[in-house]
Amino acid sequence: MRLTQEADYALRIVSTLAKGGGTMDSRTVSVKACVPERFTVKILRKLVLGGIVASKKGSAGGYMLAVSPDEITMLSVVELIDEPISISRCLDGEYECTKNNDKSCCVFHMIFAKLSSGLAEKLGSITIADATDDSVSIESILEKI
Repeated sequence: MRLTQEADYALRIVSTLAKGGGTMDSRTVSVKACVPERFTVKILRKLVLGGIVASKKGSAGGYMLAVSPDEITMLSVVELIDEPISISRCLDGEYECTKNNDKSCCVFHMIFAKLSSGLAEKLGSITIADATDDSVSIESILEKI
């Protein structure tokens, strides 16, 4: 499993809004997050629909966080963009594994399920506030992993 570029960009965009602390137009977000503007606008739409970001129209409009940075986890952003963490397609409900004919889980299915839930748990333990607070050391963030 690889985190998509869109999820990576979304984390950077949410972090940029958290650091900014107020309302920013999409161009400013794009420049500060180092994300191409066309992707920024597309991702901001998804973040607004997901309730993480709010938008305001008008001359003083723009985008701002709809939720406090300490309530937004890396997991919530990644899953909003990429869907639930799953390192194997056999964990997807719609996928019918040919190795699982008797409907009992094979050893690899159980291993993949454990790895996926562990990764989700680790991403859920790190908030955007952790990642954007200059007083929090990278070592203390990595200790959560």
